[in-house]
Amino acid sequence: MSFTSIVKNEVSKLETMESENITELSAIVRNIGVVNDKIQISTENAAVARRVYSLFKDSYHVQPMITVRRGYNFNKNYIYILMIRHKVESILEDLSYHLDSEANIPKEYIYSDENLVRSYLRGLFLSVGSINDPKKSRYHLEFLVDHIEYAKFVSELLNLYALNSKVLKRDNKYMIYMKEAEKIGDFLRIMNANNALFYYEDIRIYRDHKNMTNRLNNCEQANVDKMIETANAQLKDIEKIEKYASLDLLDEKTKEAAIYRKKYPEVSLQELSEIISIETGNPITKSGLHHRMYKIKQLASKIK
Repeated sequence: MSFTSIVKNEVSKLETMESENITELSAIVRNIGVVNDKIQISTENAAVARRVYSLFKDSYHVQPMITVRRGYNFNKNYIYILMIRHKVESILEDLSYHLDSEANIPKEYIYSDENLVRSYLRGLFLSVGSINDPKKSRYHLEFLVDHIEYAKFVSELLNLYALNSKVLKRDNKYMIYMKEAEKIGDFLRIMNANNALFYYEDIRIYRDHKNMTNRLNNCEQANVDKMIETANAQLKDIEKIEKYASLDLLDEKTKEAAIYRKKYPEVSLQELSEIISIETGNPITKSGLHHRMYKIKQLASKIK
């Protein structure tokens, strides 16, 4: 079962107030309803079908006729078709559905307070929402709608919660999407999909920790590589001086640094300064050792 289906199954079982039910149903009918002299709603999710059936029955005391068909897609999933033939005009008016409108943006009373906005977004997700499983792929939540003005309306509702949603044209439809992990988690919280939220946050925290560990490892490896490169360059300078001249050209302290670099070719400057300080009894800092290595480099560069 996909993560989208898991979330929809959980949301479909929520207990809500009648005003919230009407708002949720408004979003569902607007997005997956076929409306003329009847209302027809089709979905591949059995939990969503049961939810829609209950919403119509509880809010308008009508019992939709249900038909189940085998789909024509690759997976041949079942399609649940709900048909409402009674009280159609009064239901559509109550749901703020307009037959003569292309965008079909609902009137303000449908989403007039925070609870109703949450309910509308819940109905929107049940009808045209999709969310990637955070364990298997990139973070992504989207809604696919049929009109640009409606897409902007949905985006504005989402951004009331600072979800940073964006609108993108896809073929002949419009996608409202979010890719920020924290924002997608916030959306699950808005819908009260708490079980899905706990799962999502566990995976997100694990992935963030893993990514941070990888970054630290990469950074540490880069530092090691840089240290080895620096040490090798210093050894080449020392070998050049020995081959074409003599370490005696260096002052005693710098010569000492060259000898210890040859003795400990794989350690960092910090470690080498500590070794010299311990073995000679003459304290030297990393900065001081760096200055001596610079003298060695200057002498090597003069030798041809």
